[in-house]
Amino acid sequence: EPKRKTAFGSVGRRIPYQILHLLNQDGESLGNMHRAEALKLMDEHELKLVLINKNVNPPVYRLMSGKQIHEERIKCLEKQKASLKSEVVQKEIAFSSAIAKNDFETKTKRIAQWIEKKYHVKVTIRQAK
Repeated sequence: EPKRKTAFGSVGRRIPYQILHLLNQDGESLGNMHRAEALKLMDEHELKLVLINKNVNPPVYRLMSGKQIHEERIKCLEKQKASLKSEVVQKEIAFSSAIAKNDFETKTKRIAQWIEKKYHVKVTIRQAK
């Protein structure tokens, strides 16, 4: 099974830029430096380099621990899930006018569950024969 690509991950030693802007583990600026200096800092502190913004000159990298990278990935996944949940889900249920009491209670419980999940519920009542 091929690995899924995530939008946020450690870069390691594959840095295509000669000069980069480096942030420390707390997000404070360490200034512009050569990639060899950044790799040296990465090894000294046993951290990983992560690309934060490549659209500026020089690109911004941050030193992060494995735990911080994991937390950032979780945040990104939660944002993706939240954007998917913005879609409205509509559920429909039909009642007969001659419904038995037990069936009525079961269907009303189902409707309550759907409402708790923030679904839109459409109820149809059909006339018995």
